[in-house]
Amino acid sequence: MTATTHLLASGPGWRVSDIVCTAGPKDRAFEEEHPHHCIAIVRSGSFRYRSSQGSAVLAPGSLLLGNRGACFECGHEHAAGDRCLAFQFEPAYLEGIIAAVPGARRSDFRLAHLPPLPALAGLLAEAEAVADDPDRLEETAMRLAGTVASVLSGTEPGTDTPSARDQRRITNALRHIEAHCEEALSLDALAGQATMSPYHFLRTFRALVGMTPHQYVLRTRLHRAALLLRRTDLPVAGIAFDCGFGDLSTFNRRFKRVMGANPSDYRRA
Repeated sequence: MTATTHLLASGPGWRVSDIVCTAGPKDRAFEEEHPHHCIAIVRSGSFRYRSSQGSAVLAPGSLLLGNRGACFECGHEHAAGDRCLAFQFEPAYLEGIIAAVPGARRSDFRLAHLPPLPALAGLLAEAEAVADDPDRLEETAMRLAGTVASVLSGTEPGTDTPSARDQRRITNALRHIEAHCEEALSLDALAGQATMSPYHFLRTFRALVGMTPHQYVLRTRLHRAALLLRRTDLPVAGIAFDCGFGDLSTFNRRFKRVMGANPSDYRRA
């Protein structure tokens, strides 16, 4: 095998993998089949991709698009190796996202790829940046699928204004997070409580709050932890667990990243 796949995260209807291919000009291209709908970000290297939707040479910043059950072929006639971040979706999961995208009608991809587009640059960089953070990958997968659906339908991503009803729903979600930030607050659970589809909830939340639900939950937990560090003598480990962090090392790493100091130094300051 010339490709190795490392599963980064998965959930009902979606999965994200890091795929490294070492094939080169001397390796024969062979036909494969997409087991899921796929959006793959080319992270490094280049290769020729051919499917029933068309063919193209893909380079960093390009998106490979594949439909479930469709046959495809990748070739490395000119140079060896590539690396992709592959987001894979079950049909029902992807259809749920596309149904919430204004102007999008198709539940499959009509093109084989998307070139490096300015409209996608920020999201693709963010996707690569959070590849080592499994908790954020579902939100990233949803946003990527929704943005690709918008581009393919010819509409501008995120240009619609949230309705008053949706604003009320998001406000209720914010208050729920504030009151229960130490609990396990999954995207599905928050969306279900707001009676919105997960993608519609994610898109509307981000439009109104300026960050994703996961980022807001993390910010709320860290803010509460910072107050407890300054106002109490509780042990750092106890504060971490009381604020919803599953282990101390994760808490220390994220606290330092956001606050600029580890919890003990922050308390002493």
